[in-house]
Amino acid sequence: MSFKKIFIKTFGCQMNEYDSNRIYDNVSKIGFIKTDDQANAACYVLNTCHIRDKAKEKVYHEIGRIKKLYRDKKKPIMVVAGCVAQAENEEILKREPYIDIVIGPQSYHKMNDLLKQHETNLKQEETEFDTISKFGHFDKIKNNDSKVSAFLTIQEGCDKFCNFCVVPYTRGPEYSRPFFKIVEEAEQLIQNGAREITLLGQNVNAYSYKENSKEFRISNLINHLNQYSELKRIRYTTSHPRDMTDDLIDCYSSNKKLMPFVHLPIQSGSNRILELMNRKHTVDDYIKIYEKLKKINKEIEFSSDFIIGYPGETEKDFEDTYNLLKKIKFINSFSFIFSPRPGTKASKLDIIDNNVAKQRLTLIQEKLFNNQIEINKSMEDQTIEVLVENKMKNQSKLFGRNKYISPVIFDGINSNIGKIVKVKILKSNQNTLFGLINKNKKAA
Repeated sequence: MSFKKIFIKTFGCQMNEYDSNRIYDNVSKIGFIKTDDQANAACYVLNTCHIRDKAKEKVYHEIGRIKKLYRDKKKPIMVVAGCVAQAENEEILKREPYIDIVIGPQSYHKMNDLLKQHETNLKQEETEFDTISKFGHFDKIKNNDSKVSAFLTIQEGCDKFCNFCVVPYTRGPEYSRPFFKIVEEAEQLIQNGAREITLLGQNVNAYSYKENSKEFRISNLINHLNQYSELKRIRYTTSHPRDMTDDLIDCYSSNKKLMPFVHLPIQSGSNRILELMNRKHTVDDYIKIYEKLKKINKEIEFSSDFIIGYPGETEKDFEDTYNLLKKIKFINSFSFIFSPRPGTKASKLDIIDNNVAKQRLTLIQEKLFNNQIEINKSMEDQTIEVLVENKMKNQSKLFGRNKYISPVIFDGINSNIGKIVKVKILKSNQNTLFGLINKNKKAA
């Protein structure tokens, strides 16, 4: 078999990163090999994200850049994949002749056929929602990801239909993979060297798979993964407040490998705005979850997502959000100004003045960033546990993360990679901790 090089540029969420790795595993069956050299590929894939503003225009900008890269070379098979492909489908092919294949997230199992047919069918579009067939296909292909910290998709799609969100239209309805197929893939990742697994889903804590009258939930997965001695840490993202059930909350007291870090998007601290968003939870519901978890495990820290300037947001609504930040000291959170997504209910609403939205975002981010700075500062002169993920590019230093997913950079040796080591933190900034490995403390 003669091999051809394929390069994938991945945008957006961890699920896209997982998808890109699985695409590599899939196309290897028909003679494609992964390359990091984007200027010399037989196939070039843009795995796109549609969550942020101007996602579609970024695709066309990237295509322009790729055209320049290959101006004096043979044109690669140009593939646009992911959520922008799903949302725009045939329109992309019509607008940009350089694109050969448009494929949505639920059709990746058809990628090999599309590539094989390329010579005779130059323009192809595949954006059907066929989630069951997709996962059935990939369940037969080994996951070759060999990272220390690995992603594992257990659930896709969304049935919540928040008025601002495009996910139900780009990823389809909620679908949970068979429990034991997930376990098989987790075992592959652990054999490959994974010491941390992050379970992924658009609504990951809505995971529910029924077999022989038994229901498996995310808590069952977390507790099952706990038995593998080589696996040191378990995480999951992204969760929804409505699906934060007691069985999952209880995992934080019984499962020592589940990290005490909860990313739980609330979006707004105003009940009125939450209702306008169709979030189906209240601020009080959220605070009760927070208090339950804190009571079970005082080490737990929360991060969240905040949409600022949602249509109809008043000064009072904004103050409610700011006051929530005073009550819950969120870390590592994401905040951004509302941007309308085509096809969603909120896209038809009147947006508030952009200058007002910017001023509010500045105040929110200042508060959130100060929280991050404070918690990082509190770790200075402390010795903490760090899972070492890799050696940094062009540096002698190692990179890892603490239990709160904060990056840690420190001096060490390659044999530390894949181990949990003790690191004394010497200094910090908003995003990163810097330290020295404690040679007197044994690595795990």
